[in-house]
Formats: sequence, structure tokens, C-alpha cells
Amino acid sequence: MAHHISAWTSLVQPDEGHGSFSSLVGSMDRASTVVFPDVKSMRERDWRSKTQYSYGLLGTPTTRRLENKLALIDGVKHALLLPSGLASISLIFLALLKSGERVLLPRNAYQPGADLARMLAGRFGIEVDFYDPLQPETVPFTDNTRLLWVETPGSVTMEVADLRQLSELAHARHVLVAADATWSAGIAHNVFALGADIAMQALTKYQSGGSDVMMGSVSTDDDALHEQLLKTHMQLGLGVSPEDCQLVLRSLPHYRLRYLAQDIAARKLAEWLSSQPGITRVLHPALPGCPGHAVWQRDFTAAASLFSVLFEPEVPQANIDRFVEALALFHIGYSWGGAVSLAIPYDVRDRYPQSGGLVRFYVGLEDVDDLIADVEQALAQTINL
Repeated sequence: MAHHISAWTSLVQPDEGHGSFSSLVGSMDRASTVVFPDVKSMRERDWRSKTQYSYGLLGTPTTRRLENKLALIDGVKHALLLPSGLASISLIFLALLKSGERVLLPRNAYQPGADLARMLAGRFGIEVDFYDPLQPETVPFTDNTRLLWVETPGSVTMEVADLRQLSELAHARHVLVAADATWSAGIAHNVFALGADIAMQALTKYQSGGSDVMMGSVSTDDDALHEQLLKTHMQLGLGVSPEDCQLVLRSLPHYRLRYLAQDIAARKLAEWLSSQPGITRVLHPALPGCPGHAVWQRDFTAAASLFSVLFEPEVPQANIDRFVEALALFHIGYSWGGAVSLAIPYDVRDRYPQSGGLVRFYVGLEDVDDLIADVEQALAQTINL
């Protein structure tokens, strides 16, 4: 009797082989030029079809294999690959917005994405406004609003937005909802079940897992939206390297296990930090002190290993910077998702005027007790003098 196989089991199954033989790892297909058997085939080609192979920039069997697996994880029909997470944001904006239309972004949005929106406003007449992700009822919808952008949680200050309520408000006004799902990674938060029309992710993070690949994705279950995104994707020439796709495909079968193991480690570190002197607040969505924690409890099944801490207001920024530099196992760097733990300071006093500086932690695959000991010695040297 046939039975349902989950997306996670499907990821580790061998790809179709040749005849009675197959490999556990699919082959890699490179191409720029693709040749056709005859002129009729060339003229009848459909560049949009995933079953046809017409030009390297439009995809190879390797890129399509990765797209199919990502769509399977998200439980949708369509996924597209892009050179980075920011390129994914760019595709959504450029495919869906035109002059005179309006996009709404949360105040905690990924800064390069917000800067892109401001650039589009200044150069191409697309209207941009910002909303408080913790107050859905105050979102400034207007008649020309075309797109609501949701990032939950925020990538630095970690506010958890109510995607379900925001989607209901947007759809009542015929506004599309796009979700930055990088933090939940297709594992911890079903953005489509909660109302998102489109999801983007930086595959640079957990899906790659090696801190050595730049890639992004855009997925949707809506055929018309996919056609719109696909056309813009082609017109902008947003191809990806098959070699990079192969690296992500290699990491994909075990990235869920890494995510869940790193979640456990990060919660242990976050809970320990919440009792340390000099720290006023731990911004981890799974901990009660984080804004939107109740929404996280309702809508999420796990947590990424990325969280932040706020220091007491009397702690000088210079001491916080020295704390980060005193860490031995945490390195200073932006792009997380790999095996190595990271820490980076931010100034967020505009959002938390009663607190001091912020440090964002990413917990990798080191032993968590070693990470705690590392943080403890750095705090002793620089904060808790």
C-alpha cells in the first residue's frame, strides 16, 4: 500500500539514475550554450518550462533539481534560485512593483532590503513606508499599496510579527504578502499556511551550511505570481552557478538536523545570558522577554540559532566592542548559518532608548559549554569588571 513520504525523507533519496544504476549524489550539469536536434525543436522551445533545456542562464538540470527540492520543503509548486538573498528581495520588488505603487516594510527589516526600497522610491517613483511589526492594526495601508513585506523575526532586534494577522489585513485590501523566511529556513515556520503569497530566503545561511556559497530563493504556490517572477528573473539575467547549486544540494539533506541541534545549543546560551550581570535583556524569540514571544509560541515549531542581547545602558559602547573582540570562539562576521559561531555589535538605541548596545550572536556547531565559557571570560574582562 502506498504511503506519504515527507519532504525531509525525499531529500535523502537518490536521484534517478541511468538504467538500473543510480548514484546517491546527482550529477552536475553546466551549460551556457544548449544545442537542439533540429530547427523545429529550437523554434518550439518554451523557456518557461522546467521540462525543457534551452539556455544555460535559464537553468540546468542541476539548478532545477535544487529548485524542486526547495519547493518540496516549502510545500509549494514553484521555486526560483538567485545569486543571493538580497537578489531575491530585488526580484520580488522589481517583478511586482511599478511607479506609483506602494510597498510597506517593517521597521526591523533587513537593512540592505530597506535601502533597496528607498532607492526604488528615489529613482523610480515607487512609494515606501514603514510599519511597526508588533502593531498590525497600525499598518498604513493605502489604495495604491501593492505589497506588504514581513520579516519575522527581525534579523537584529528579533521582534516576532503576527504573519497570520498581517496577511489577513493585507488580503482584505487585495495586497500581496511577501515573507522573509530566512530565520525559520523552511523548518520552523510555515509562512504559506499563515497567509504569505511569496517567500524568500538566503540559502547562503543554513541550507548552504558551509559559509562558502552565496544564493537565494523565491517560492510561491501561485501560478500567475510565479509567471510574473519568472519573467523578471529571465529579463534581469539572474542565473546561478551549477557548482554552487551542487554544494547546497550536498548540504540540504542534513540542514534540518543542524538547525534543530543549533536551536538547542542557542537556547542554552541565551538562557544562561539572561541571568548575567550587565545584560538587561535577551532577545531570543523562544524566551519570554522577546517582543512577540506569544506569537512565536503559537506559530513556530523551532528557533534558529541567531539571537541578540541588550546591555545595560551604563555599559559604554567601547566596552561592548571590546567584549566582542575578547571572544575566542565567536568570530566577528555578518553572514551566519555555517558551523562557526559569530558575534557582532549593533547600535539600536533608536529602538531601545532605555537600553545600551546590542550584540547579535549566532551559535554554530561548537560545544555549547565551550561557548558559554568563552562568553563568560569575555564578560569578565570587559563588562563585569
